[in-house]
Amino acid sequence: MNAKNLRALTKDEKGATAIEYGLIAALVALGIVAALGTLQGGLSGLFTTVAGSL
Repeated sequence: MNAKNLRALTKDEKGATAIEYGLIAALVALGIVAALGTLQGGLSGLFTTVAGSL
């Protein structure tokens, strides 16, 4: 590998960007899971009430 290829490799940030997007997606998914866990009891009660009304 020559010096030109080595410089081009060190300037390539595509992998770092992909990792950042992956971390953002993981945080969003974690937030959704936490929100659904919080709402679980309320939604269960709501569906029970609707089912009883039908």
